[in-house]
Amino acid sequence: MKNLPVFLMGSGGVGRQLLQHIVSCRSLHAKQGVHLRVVGVCDSKSLVVVADVLTAELDDSFLLEVCRVKSNGSSLQTLANSGVCQVFSGPEVIRKVIDIGRLGKSTGLAFVDCSASAETIGVLNQVVDFGCCVVLANKKPLTVQMEDYDKLVSHPRRLRHESTVGAGLPVIASLNRIISSGDPVNRIIGSLSGTLGYVMSEVEDGTPFSQVVNAAKSHGYTEPDPRDDLGGMDVARKALILARLLGRRLNLDNMKIESLYPEEMGPDVMPLEDFLVNGLPLLDQKIEDRIKQASANGNVLRYVCLIDDARCEVGIQEVPKDSALGRLRGSDNVVEIYSRCYEKQPLVIQGAGAGNDTTAAGVLADILDIQDLFP
Repeated sequence: MKNLPVFLMGSGGVGRQLLQHIVSCRSLHAKQGVHLRVVGVCDSKSLVVVADVLTAELDDSFLLEVCRVKSNGSSLQTLANSGVCQVFSGPEVIRKVIDIGRLGKSTGLAFVDCSASAETIGVLNQVVDFGCCVVLANKKPLTVQMEDYDKLVSHPRRLRHESTVGAGLPVIASLNRIISSGDPVNRIIGSLSGTLGYVMSEVEDGTPFSQVVNAAKSHGYTEPDPRDDLGGMDVARKALILARLLGRRLNLDNMKIESLYPEEMGPDVMPLEDFLVNGLPLLDQKIEDRIKQASANGNVLRYVCLIDDARCEVGIQEVPKDSALGRLRGSDNVVEIYSRCYEKQPLVIQGAGAGNDTTAAGVLADILDIQDLFP
């Protein structure tokens, strides 16, 4: 049985779902000859870790208790009296995490970042130097300035980040295989936001933009403040990750990012309730006019990322009705990759591109993928 130690950063929705997947897949992994040994879990304020990272593990009942505690909004510190782990908080957390990382080369430790923080890049770059593997669901470490990015990806075989683009869809793996084969990729276009995909397909059916956004919020499809989705930054980060895989030396501030609301309706200017009730309806006519113009051209509107030799941008584009993007409905993601081999008919990857369950499944597959690097 091959034992693979795992350290988890981030115990939000994706992190908790990952722990549940690890527990529920024990018998499957045993048949595959693999055991994932979770040695620690941390959030932004606290850390729980076994006393001996080299041999011990947090057992399954404790992992499920971590999920319960965090689901209730409580701190990991409440587990201090469990008797099965050490608990750290405050400035001690980062120091202890780095100490754990120092054991990476000898143990094959996998650092898994399921947080949504830009602050993890410092720790990740250190543990990469120590010989750890890194698995990411968090997009932000891959969209930092190029100097930090270059350091993070300096050992590409020890880095997996499938779930940063398209949740569990095999977008990164497919793109890497094409690149490794020497097939030059000349264009990528994709709808990489389930929220914006849903919004654009609904307004196409004639429902006003404001009503669609409010309905999406009530169904839980958007962030608590829908402007976090409508601003396009999440899609921009995914586009930047793909562009950098193609060798483009870009930062976010080099990209054209179209927001679906104007600056005067931003979170720093207009309160959320005011935006939902009074701001959104003011945007209906403009969106409706663009839909009519696209229809007159035989096209439909989609919020997409577009990457080619000259551009890396995100925003509303007209696409042919009969294309994979044009046929897209609901919250699915779809990516079209054009290359020498896929020149006339692109490689199309489509499916559920959001959700904690799907994302965590992609992370788990990445963790298992790195096991072959270690004896």
